[in-house]
Amino acid sequence: MRYLSGIQPSGILHLGNYFGAIRQHIRSQEDHDAYYFIADYHALTTLKEPEKLRGYVRDAVLDYLALGLDPRKAVIFRQSDVPEVTELAWILSTLTPMGLLERCTSYKDKIAKGIDADHGLFAYPVLMAADILLYDAQRVPVGKDQKQHLEVTRDIAQRFNHMYGETLVVPEAEIDERTALVPGIDGQKMSKSYGNTIEMFATEKQLKKTCGKIVTDSRSVEEPKEPEGNNVFELYKLFASETELQDMAARFRAGGYGYGEAKMALHAKILEYFGTARARREELAKDPGAVEAILRDGASRARAVAQRTLERVRRAVGLR
Repeated sequence: MRYLSGIQPSGILHLGNYFGAIRQHIRSQEDHDAYYFIADYHALTTLKEPEKLRGYVRDAVLDYLALGLDPRKAVIFRQSDVPEVTELAWILSTLTPMGLLERCTSYKDKIAKGIDADHGLFAYPVLMAADILLYDAQRVPVGKDQKQHLEVTRDIAQRFNHMYGETLVVPEAEIDERTALVPGIDGQKMSKSYGNTIEMFATEKQLKKTCGKIVTDSRSVEEPKEPEGNNVFELYKLFASETELQDMAARFRAGGYGYGEAKMALHAKILEYFGTARARREELAKDPGAVEAILRDGASRARAVAQRTLERVRRAVGLR
């Protein structure tokens, strides 16, 4: 079974990225033919600073490798290192109805947030379809917010196959209902666009500062507090054992336990959880040449699949 997913390097990766996607990606490499790419073409829709983009791509690769992605088991590559994806995106765009793209809610949401409307942002789902279809992906793990884009991909693939014959693999979405919805420091879904993230590999000092900003109510240390729905407690759930959760919940309800102390406990848990990965990441960062070699090898393996798919597509549409 071929799995494929991408992550957009439009900022520093955070706990939401890890629990929402990366952790599942790492697990999938054990049982599936897994392809994971750093979606730098997609990042261009919102990020216009070249040096930041290059840095975020590098950081994303380091994060994946540090967290356990094994390039001997899975293929990891930069999206832009496989030029076939842009050719396929153009071909697919010639049979994608405008109405299909106009119905995509993510475009409307981003415009509502003040992101400039441009063709790249509007046509994002077509490039995403090319990302998936180029590698004959059978399963695509996506969050609920990306489900519509996967449905667009399936629609485009089915249209292509109806028009030109069975050429493209129609992928299935894999949505893990158990995946944690990670709250940001303000209680909304953790997202770079909301500016409410907690970075996995922030320095100890930076992490402590971010944890200190987690929004809570105004109840004093002495007052009893309900743990459920409390932002600090909801984040603590991601890391703590059942016994540790029950202990914190009991302390909140009893009173005499302040949010500051709970934030310190969360800070310690995050450092403990990512301790091994943090050390591995520091070692990887010392050898950028080795990391680049992993990306080059991944791109070579990905292109071998991409070229076969694109050749089928070219022949089907009459370009060969």
